[in-house]
Amino acid sequence: MTQTPSTPSSGADWPLWEVFVRSRRGLAHTHAGSLHAPDAELALRNARDLYTRRGEGVSLWVVPSTAITASSPDEKDPFFEPAADKPYRHPTFYEIPEGVKHL
Repeated sequence: MTQTPSTPSSGADWPLWEVFVRSRRGLAHTHAGSLHAPDAELALRNARDLYTRRGEGVSLWVVPSTAITASSPDEKDPFFEPAADKPYRHPTFYEIPEGVKHL
């Protein structure tokens, strides 16, 4: 069957998008889930309808799954080991003043 512009393609043919939501109470976007959509605009609209139905979010990101590169949990030790010998990168050498939020 040949597809014409008026014939929508199957959802199984659509790329997978990862959805990140920033809630009212937080500053960072967190992964909310995945969805299939033919393009970024529809992915954003579908993410809004699916993941913020009850007003949980103030901002959404949709990212093609193919654009995400991740480390493997099996390679945790060799991958993160170089950072373990640099304790100055961790905020343990000073105290956070009272009243400082979101640090």
